Amino acid sequence: MCGRYVSTRAPEDLVRLFGVTDWNRQDALEPSWNVAPTDDVWAVLERAQRGGGPVGRQLRPLRWGLVPSWAEDPGIGARMINARVETVHEKPAFRHAFRKRRCLLPADGFYEWQQISATDTAKARKQPYFISSEDGQVMALAGLYEFWRDPAVAEDDEPAAWWTTCTIITTDATDAAGRIHPRMPLAVAPDRRDAWLDPAQQDPDRLRALLNPPAGGRLDARPVSLAVNDVRNNGPRLLDPATP
Repeated sequence: MCGRYVSTRAPEDLVRLFGVTDWNRQDALEPSWNVAPTDDVWAVLERAQRGGGPVGRQLRPLRWGLVPSWAEDPGIGARMINARVETVHEKPAFRHAFRKRRCLLPADGFYEWQQISATDTAKARKQPYFISSEDGQVMALAGLYEFWRDPAVAEDDEPAAWWTTCTIITTDATDAAGRIHPRMPLAVAPDRRDAWLDPAQQDPDRLRALLNPPAGGRLDARPVSLAVNDVRNNGPRLLDPATP
């Protein structure tokens, strides 16, 4: 699974890296070294502006934890932070978004935890590892997004009624990540990103082909500070090297 990641790039950098044509400068997120479920995260997606117009590539904040349009309680999103690539096209919570609402979630890297057994001098613990591209490039994590309307909000406050949420697609872990945890977020290769984001592409088999084999490999994994374990902690020090 992917339950925590790092996203510190400025929106101006993401606009350039992902060829974004539509970004509201009033949208702002602070850099985070400890992105956690239910946080707002940067997402790149393609859709028309509300009210019509041409499709554009947008950079916008979404809430991490997908709430299906049919959900009665938005709390379900806390359990929908990941979607397995093997079943994402058929699960009721994800299949419609897989066809029509795909996105990329920029990340510097992600965290996974390895169980360390107890010794005569130390207790058992879970050691966090930071996993990132060897070349230091931004990872484009495959994601889905969805809209949910809060029925408790009055119709005359329509914009405030809508939640836009997302999930990260995961796959079998490879490379260095596979030594830490059996699953990992699925990163989309640069030459497949345009097709992945294209809302006109809705054939499940073709979409799955973009993710199979997963665009991965060439990953670096290193143990980092145990401070990552507390979602209240943040800052560059979370990436300080540690001894596993």
